[in-house]
Amino acid sequence: MSQPATQPPVLKVSNIKKAYGAIQAVGGVSFEVMPGEIFGVIGPNGSGKTTLFNSMLGQITPDEGKIELNGQDVTQAGPLELSRRGVGRTFQTLQVFGKMSVRDNLIVAAQEHQGSMLSRMFAPSDSGLGAKADALIDQFRIRHVADKKAGELSYGQQKLVDIAMAFMSEPDLVLLDEPCAGVNPSLVGGISTLLKELNQNPKFGKKSSFVVIEHNMDFVMDLCHRIMVMVEGQVLAIGTPEEIRNNKQVLDAYLGS
Repeated sequence: MSQPATQPPVLKVSNIKKAYGAIQAVGGVSFEVMPGEIFGVIGPNGSGKTTLFNSMLGQITPDEGKIELNGQDVTQAGPLELSRRGVGRTFQTLQVFGKMSVRDNLIVAAQEHQGSMLSRMFAPSDSGLGAKADALIDQFRIRHVADKKAGELSYGQQKLVDIAMAFMSEPDLVLLDEPCAGVNPSLVGGISTLLKELNQNPKFGKKSSFVVIEHNMDFVMDLCHRIMVMVEGQVLAIGTPEEIRNNKQVLDAYLGS
């Protein structure tokens, strides 16, 4: 898979460190994500992936280092500020509202970006987001369940809704935490296809960059332009899927030869 043309990075992570007591969870990690790039993060359990991800999501503050979004320092920013700055995200655990319809889940996911509280009070009942929600519903091929309560769907269908919600705000950067976790293997390829479509042919004319943490190696190798391998809180390697497949250090430390 060809890498996107070089431009200023959407995300720049510089020397991020985070310790919990004597345990150095992340020990000086640096990387960049370019516009339109799908960047994968892999590594064995305990490698520091989750701590790094939580730092990028604003859920924890690193001890050292800097995180920049479109050239702006967001190291101290919380999740809500990051969302308003153009960061979409999914988590390992589903974040859907089970008693609301699929369509309403998507609308709610984007409402916080729709101006002031006063302007939202006098907006249409769908906050003017209905057409956008319908477009994503069609792209995610969930039109047949659009009016069903999200809690009535299969786990895999809920996962699609959860991912679609992350794109409702037309983000510059989407952080995807194990999008295939718990999903039936028959749906994994469909998720990969959807993410490629969103990356290559964005529905609203805005191309997002993705950072993906995932244990499914086939999924990561097929989807990502570049992959970063972490081991014991450090960066072992960054490269294309082909480079990572053929990296002896990676084979020895993680993939197994």
